[in-house]
Amino acid sequence: MKRHATAVWKGSGKDGKGTLSTQSGLFNNAQYSYKSRFEEGPGTNPEELVAAAHAGCFDMKLSFVLQEAGFTADSLETTAEVTLENGAVTKSHLILKAKIPGISQEQFDKAAEEAKANCPISKLLNAEITLDKTLES
Repeated sequence: MKRHATAVWKGSGKDGKGTLSTQSGLFNNAQYSYKSRFEEGPGTNPEELVAAAHAGCFDMKLSFVLQEAGFTADSLETTAEVTLENGAVTKSHLILKAKIPGISQEQFDKAAEEAKANCPISKLLNAEITLDKTLES
């Protein structure tokens, strides 16, 4: 399976502007710029998209890990905080809130750590990956 996205950039690094489009059409010429990446300007940026990809990938991997262990989550909510330092993504910090009927804390911890280590985006990133997790009742 292959997926693709296209970036178009026009102009210099600081004053230029770009657009991002995805195969699915969810993003179709979504704006990005120096301001949206390094300041608080309108539009998206690559790190925000990596964070979304990591959070989504982690949740889906965790749901499969839970299924294999005989559990189904009522909800998994993960926020990924991606850190860009000195021109490199150095960290992705996952913050998970989960509602999973019948699971013990030990089973939850094991499943979450397995998902963190083995989701495809975790494997892709050459960065420190950390996880805070909360099992809600």
